[in-house]
Amino acid sequence: MTTTHMLDEPAVAAPRTTGLRAVLRRVFQDRWALAAAIIIGVYAVVAIFAPLIGALSGQNPYSYHTDALNGFGAPTGAGGGISPKHWFGLEPLSGRDLFAIVIYGARTSLGIGVAATILSIVIGVLVGVSTGFLGGWYDRILSRVVDVLFGFPSLIFMIALTAIVPRTFPAPILVVLVIGFFGWPSVARVIRGQTLSLRERNFVVASTAMGAGAWHVMRTQLLPNLAATITVYATISIPSMIGAEAALSFLSVGVTPPTPSWGRTIGDAIAWVQTDPMYLVFPGAALFIITLAFNVLGDALRDAIDPRRPTRTGGPA
Repeated sequence: MTTTHMLDEPAVAAPRTTGLRAVLRRVFQDRWALAAAIIIGVYAVVAIFAPLIGALSGQNPYSYHTDALNGFGAPTGAGGGISPKHWFGLEPLSGRDLFAIVIYGARTSLGIGVAATILSIVIGVLVGVSTGFLGGWYDRILSRVVDVLFGFPSLIFMIALTAIVPRTFPAPILVVLVIGFFGWPSVARVIRGQTLSLRERNFVVASTAMGAGAWHVMRTQLLPNLAATITVYATISIPSMIGAEAALSFLSVGVTPPTPSWGRTIGDAIAWVQTDPMYLVFPGAALFIITLAFNVLGDALRDAIDPRRPTRTGGPA
């Protein structure tokens, strides 16, 4: 074959590698995904160092500044009391600093969202890998359990459970347990499907034929090959968990005051939207931006792991 003929050949579509490092490398070549990752990193820093950041303004979310409210409980001054002392203004009725509420609320929302996601991912991965690999009666029983949980009115149960549990039980831990428990069935279904495909691969069949135990195969053969899928699903799940916590707090059955929470603040701000719109804008914007960032990053991860999107190699077409 001549060199000229070789140059005239069309580029060959090569399958994409789906290892975790390769997926992350493709993701961060996307500028939108990179921007989303930076935003998530900034939020994480704010949540971790909320006391230090709050100290820059000299405020915390537990001090009441009732002297800065008028006779109707609304903050005095423009923009809901925005001033060099109160960067986002004040919370009506209580006079708490809204900037401090928002940055401390990042701890609540991100902490609960990440913790609930970890709980749901751990349960879902264990159930999905074990049912997909072991099969049989074990798979049939747990698959029916997953089907029942999918049809269960989870939001109503969450509201009822958080309302009847004694107030002495820490509300953030309760919200994590409730949201995380109802999040694992979707994870289990996805991981089970991936495991059913992987268990037919030669390396899994060979390990089983050589006498490797089920736990050894799942731990050393299946889980490493599921790492990218688990990462993608975790990233996509976090915003839904944050939204679930915000919804419960919005309905006054989640995190109890005075613990700062974006959802509870947004719920309280609805009654003040005509007189103090900034009370809704700042926590609403914080919740919207972090949810959007996680969704953008999750979509980029999903596109990067999709084997139907081949990379192109070879000479010019």
